[in-house]
Amino acid sequence: MLAPPAPSLAETRDNIAFDALLWALSRPGLPRDLPEPGEGSIITALLDRECLVYSADPLLMPEIMRTGAELADIGKADHVFLGAMTTSDSLADIAIGSDYYPDDGATVIIRASIGSGPAIGLVGPGVDGVVTPQLDGLPDGFWKARAARLRYPMGFDLFFVDGARVVGVPRSTTIEEI
Repeated sequence: MLAPPAPSLAETRDNIAFDALLWALSRPGLPRDLPEPGEGSIITALLDRECLVYSADPLLMPEIMRTGAELADIGKADHVFLGAMTTSDSLADIAIGSDYYPDDGATVIIRASIGSGPAIGLVGPGVDGVVTPQLDGLPDGFWKARAARLRYPMGFDLFFVDGARVVGVPRSTTIEEI
């Protein structure tokens, strides 16, 4: 009988990162641990040659290029890496999908401080009542800019990365600034 091949360390890391991302998106506002700090494990878990990617952070480009993903303008990208944001202007350009294909909305990855700063109230699918995470490092008007772009089911999903922790906020989640 043939034995299945043992996964490599990189494959194991990518599987752990992918699992963490799915968990975080299905439980909005609750932090989950990534296998390593930063966006590197997210890049290798999500990207391949069929992905269109935009990155505002040039330091992420070598890792993105190793995946074989194609670089694209922000409005056409499947995955958008915004790094540490100073303005909310870029949210106006992110792909939100269409009435026929709402799943064409982008996945957006942003650096923020989890557990400090202003609290927000999250309600919606996957949230038991209300979840009130604290996210710091987002520009003024961020949540209003997000709300202006969403037309559920069209929209984009968000991941906030702080070191080796991630918080997901899907497009189906309603945000109230507290």
